[in-house]
Amino acid sequence: MTPPAAYFRLARVGWVLLREGVVSELPVQEMPPSARFLSKVAGLFARRRSTKEGRSARLAHAIERLGPSYVKMGQFLATRPDVVGVAIADDLSALQDRMATFPMADAVATVEGSLGRPVSDLYVSFGEPIAAASIAQVHPATVRDATGERRVAVKVIRPGVRQRFTHDLQAMYAASHLQERFLPQTRRLKPVEVTRTLEQTTRVEMDLRLEAAAISELGENTKDDPGFRVPVVDWERTGRDVVTMEWIDGVKMSDIEGLRAAGHNLDALADTLIQSFLRHTLRDGFFHADMHQGNLFVDAQGHIVAVDMGIVGRLGHKERRFLAEILFGFITRDYVRVANVHFEAGYVPARHDVSSFAQAIRAIGEPIHGQPAETISMAKLLTLLFEVTELFDMETRTELVMLQKTMVVVEGVARTLNPRFNMWKASEPVVGGWIRDNLGPKRILADLREGAHAALRLAEAAPEIAAKTEKFSRDLTAMAESGLRFDAATAEAIGKSEARYSRSGRIALWVIAAALIYIAWVVG
Repeated sequence: MTPPAAYFRLARVGWVLLREGVVSELPVQEMPPSARFLSKVAGLFARRRSTKEGRSARLAHAIERLGPSYVKMGQFLATRPDVVGVAIADDLSALQDRMATFPMADAVATVEGSLGRPVSDLYVSFGEPIAAASIAQVHPATVRDATGERRVAVKVIRPGVRQRFTHDLQAMYAASHLQERFLPQTRRLKPVEVTRTLEQTTRVEMDLRLEAAAISELGENTKDDPGFRVPVVDWERTGRDVVTMEWIDGVKMSDIEGLRAAGHNLDALADTLIQSFLRHTLRDGFFHADMHQGNLFVDAQGHIVAVDMGIVGRLGHKERRFLAEILFGFITRDYVRVANVHFEAGYVPARHDVSSFAQAIRAIGEPIHGQPAETISMAKLLTLLFEVTELFDMETRTELVMLQKTMVVVEGVARTLNPRFNMWKASEPVVGGWIRDNLGPKRILADLREGAHAALRLAEAAPEIAAKTEKFSRDLTAMAESGLRFDAATAEAIGKSEARYSRSGRIALWVIAAALIYIAWVVG
């Protein structure tokens, strides 16, 4: 049951969005007249300052007022255009994760509490914070070991952020439950599941040991890759609330003039960036899901160095094959194959017609043929594909949406380096090689091996399956003969649950109404 306090927090969120002019700027062109009327009324409550700014700036002001949890939620929803729409997702993509630093004494206490040793024992020097975000801040430091002294970056969790997030999460769950209940047409987007995914990813991000593990895993995967690497983790000085890693001396990829001044080949960097991302995705099924310019450096050797691994994505072999077959199908103009892949993977419900879906796919693919290759965006193609699949009731696939959004960001970074960047030419060595290895004769051998392993596991489990089947058959026979019965305790529990559900809905509505009256009274 959602606690009443969550609805007060939700009412506050609504009021902040209203006052900052966000509600009045929501796209309502295709909404009913009542929604357009309410949008105009909402504009009357917006601050005058807000009315002179663009929607992106208003949204940024609102989220900054709401606090660190909502900054993180905004960044997460920027990866989910299926949920918030492409326009809002673009606005959220511009959201800057810059927060005020917290005191040095708190950082020292957090480090010592997490690692169980005085900071003076851990570091030769421990400097003032140089950057702060919604969850943590970064300190420069120096350590001494057998190889001598070396500089490191120390990321420290923000005090109290877990408790704040837990409270704010209750309001997010309340909003998603109300959405599912009163807006049934949005259930396809699984708002509660989206909130649950946000909770999971943020809790993972708040355990810095897991971020260190992600850096370590990507480092192992890419140790032989050309032109790409990640920082080395100092595990001795890493715990739940602190991670210590190699200090990166390099030029931020957002500093184009700085890259030129350092003598780096921008065209080669663009190719390396997209090839690295596709290699991680297709070969490893594990990728950095927040590869914007602020998280990418270029070191003196010309290597791209990716930092801040709080958000990562994973793809199973089926999803990797799905992605490759889609790209291959568009390249060869085999739209029926692209459609069949969607149905075979179970992404589009079987009740739809394959031929009609192939026709919709053709509407995406045909316009790109005949265009110069450098003008064709793979990320845009996947975005259009997502919009078409929505028409055919394709349910949200978190891993695919995260991949699509990350590809949009990575391709955008590549085009800032090289405005005439040819996505298809740059990606062919990786995508083409993976297709040859996984969609040709090698795929058949791999499938045979997997089938043999599956058959072996099935044979090992056969006795247990047979015993469970026999028991189920006996239970089913007994049920057919004597009927399905509940004991008194179960029947009473069901009745109480139904009564509580109905009562909680009424209480929630009254709480929201009371909160709005209270806010109006305070403001007035």
